[in-house]
Amino acid sequence: MTAVGKRFVPLENNPEVMSHLLNQLGLSPALGFHDVFSIEDPDLLAFVPRPAYALLLVFPVSEAYEKSRVEEDALQKEYDGSGPDEEVLWFKQTIGNACGLIGLLHGASNGEARSFIDPSSDLAKLLEEATPLKPIPRADLLYESKALESAHQSAASQGDTEAPAADDTVDLHYVCFVKSANNHLWELDGRRKGPLDRGELSPEEDVLSEKALNAGVRAFLKREKEAGDAELRFSLIALGPSGE
Repeated sequence: MTAVGKRFVPLENNPEVMSHLLNQLGLSPALGFHDVFSIEDPDLLAFVPRPAYALLLVFPVSEAYEKSRVEEDALQKEYDGSGPDEEVLWFKQTIGNACGLIGLLHGASNGEARSFIDPSSDLAKLLEEATPLKPIPRADLLYESKALESAHQSAASQGDTEAPAADDTVDLHYVCFVKSANNHLWELDGRRKGPLDRGELSPEEDVLSEKALNAGVRAFLKREKEAGDAELRFSLIALGPSGE
């Protein structure tokens, strides 16, 4: 049975913080996170190193989002996948305020980014242990991981602003978009019933391609606008080459 009660200090949506956490766990410093300042302006988008292997969307949880999430999840079966043949490795979130960490794990452990993980690292060991497990035992593995908790604690203290307490209520949520090995765009969120297939991409397209943005982030923003969300506060960071 999955334990309950553990809560982490929320991570600041900061590329340096996110890169620090994954690099500490074992992702090669050849990859890092970068701010995405616009998904409409080609000149600003051109500043993001490519290919982009994962895209983290951070947004405040609105009534519109909760309504659409519940409606879509009602049509989904509870995910029960496991093993090396899974199209994507998905983690159910059972730790409070850990949606940022879950998003980072989703980004690093799927698609081409996974090949950048040091095979002798804590992250490689964690993924090796997680792969054969069903979602609940897999969530328990994350819950009990001392390496994960230590890396998260270190990263949470690295931000530009004072971190909130672990028991604070935080309205921001992280969702990760990745391109799988079979060239599909997946939306990965530990609060959902499982991974969501958002459609096929060509081998040349990454998560910042027009098709991926239309099927992922833009589709999300369109739903929020149509539901009357006037704020639409959101930010994006992409996992890609760091230049190191």
